[in-house]
Order: sequence, then C-alpha cells, then structure tokens
Amino acid sequence: MTSIVLYCRPGFEKECGAEIQEKAAWNEMYGYLELKKNQGLVFFHLQVSEHGEALLKKLPLKRLIFTRQWFVTLTEKIDLPDYNRVEAIVESLGNEWQYDDLRMEMPDTNDGKELSKFCRKLAVPLRQGLRKAKILTNKKTDFKAEEGGAVLHALFLSGQEVILGFSLADNSSPHVMGIPRLKFPSQAPSRSTLKLDEAFLYFIPREEWDTRLTSGMNAVDLGSAPGGWTYQLVRRGMMVTAIDNGPMAESLMETGQVKHKMMDGFKYLPMKKNVYWLVCDMIEKPQKVAKLMSEWLLDGHCKEAMFNLKLPMKGRYQQVNEDLQTIKDAFAKHQVKYELYAKHLYYDREEVTVHARLI
Repeated sequence: MTSIVLYCRPGFEKECGAEIQEKAAWNEMYGYLELKKNQGLVFFHLQVSEHGEALLKKLPLKRLIFTRQWFVTLTEKIDLPDYNRVEAIVESLGNEWQYDDLRMEMPDTNDGKELSKFCRKLAVPLRQGLRKAKILTNKKTDFKAEEGGAVLHALFLSGQEVILGFSLADNSSPHVMGIPRLKFPSQAPSRSTLKLDEAFLYFIPREEWDTRLTSGMNAVDLGSAPGGWTYQLVRRGMMVTAIDNGPMAESLMETGQVKHKMMDGFKYLPMKKNVYWLVCDMIEKPQKVAKLMSEWLLDGHCKEAMFNLKLPMKGRYQQVNEDLQTIKDAFAKHQVKYELYAKHLYYDREEVTVHARLI
C-alpha cells in the first residue's frame, strides 16, 4: 500500500493528520490515518496508489500548516541485517528510478536523537552504494530544489528498520525532516528570537531579502519586551519601534535603532505610514491578534506582517483555521489581493506563525 509519511512536531500528530486528510479529500483522494503518537510521524495510507505522487504534485507543502516535511513511500518497512545494510537498501530500491539527493531521517524523539548518530555513520557508505548502483545522481555541486527531480528519503525507525520513499524537490523542505538548525545568537535577549529568524527563512525567498528584508526599513514590534523579535530586525539594519509595557534589553537600546514606547500593543498606531514590517508575538487571544493584523494591513500601516497565533489545548486545527478565516474575510470584504501563509515552525511551540501581505 502506498502511503504519504508526514513529519510534524511531536504531540501534534492529530492536527497534522486531520489536515492532510481534509486537503486530500478536497482533491478527491482518500485514505486512512496511522498516527505515531508523540513521535512526530503521521502515515496517510491511500486507497489508490497513484494518488501518492499525484497529491505531492497538486498540493503545495506550503499550504499545510502542521506538516514540516513529507514523502511518498516506495517500500513497506524493511528489516535490515546487522551487516550489509547498504546492499539491503540498494536491492530493495531496484534501478527503475534515479534521485538527486538523499535524506537520512528518524523520528523527532530522544530515541531518534540517538539514532541520528547511527544515520550519520551510515550516510557516506549508503550514498556511495546508491551512486554506484546509479540510483543516486553523481552531482558534484550542491543540490538545488528549483532544478526539479526527486529526493530519496530513508526513514530509520531503528538500526534494523527503515522505510524508503521520495518527495518532489520543488515541493518539499530543503531541510532534513523539515528542521532548520539555527544557532541561538548570544547577543539576543531571549530564545524567542529563533522563531522570527526561522519565519523569515521559511516565508521570504532568499532572492528577495535585498528588497524585503533590508537595512533602512522601518519596523514595528508589538509586544516586544525583552526584544527577541526586535533583535532580528535590528541585526538586519532596520529601525524599530518597540511597543511593550515591559523593559527592553539595554543592548538593543544602545544600538540607536530602537525606540521603545511603553504602551499596549493594541492601542498603538504609527504617526506616519512608512512602516514596512509589523511583527507581533503577543500572548493574547488569537482572534484579537488576527483582527489587529488585518486592520494594520488594510489601513496601510504596514506592508508585511509576521505574527504568532497562540493555540488552545483542544481543537487546535479548527481554531487556527477560524483565525485565518477572520483575516481572509476582512481581505475579501475590501476586495484586495493578498498572500497569507501559516506554519507550525520548528521553533514554535503552542503557536502558529503567520505571514500576510497585500499584493
């Protein structure tokens, strides 16, 4: 049976499964779910084998909120011998298809972290074996998704069990398991800084950073203290108005790029319409934040907005869809064209990051 394997944050398998099942049904593709609880893995077993690749072609990964990475299975679970694992994997794949890259993956758990050491040791001989068998291309340059082609995934459940599959290079995450490994900057005042760093990396194409994430821009950070998100704006050379009743880190104030206004983020509006970025990570009801963000964009107070919507304990998928619909309804009422994407990023916890702009 062909399945789609989806990676998500451990504990969010239910939301990830509900979303893929719903989106697949919209495309008249059906199957049943197998959730690996607290392992960050979801198996969507398809009724029709051909629908695996078809769904990867039809449904953009960027439209899935809770899925970090995905692939279509080529094999059932393979039992590996203690020796000659490379040969066993090569033989199971045959020589019908060729792939441009290999991803060694494992569950996002403590056991998975231990398994990653095993995968690192196996990666080099496995790549060599796959290239020798002409299953993996002999590209010497760095693989680029825009070149197309397919990516081979090896999901190791243990040192003796692996599932093999493929994803489409132009519709999958460039990161192993969809996880970008970002380094926490020692100068940042809080670890929340990684959330905005990942959001910019995920939502804004690198070739557009020079025009959309560049120095000299004006930005507003609502709910800024102590400055984790402000730090990401400052390091990119922006001038930031930080709005929060709490104190900002002195290191940020000393840059001369930050003006701190001690007030409620829901009450502040800029005097001039020269703000490009609005960012917001306030711990508030998501409905209120969604409404505020759409108002800022529609009133021309900013060009682009990056914000977090906090998730409830139950009904998380339903709630985030309702919050996003609030924004869509506001945009539709004003008959404007827009981009709106949401993702449960790796450095998010009980929130979803949203990027919105009018076009």
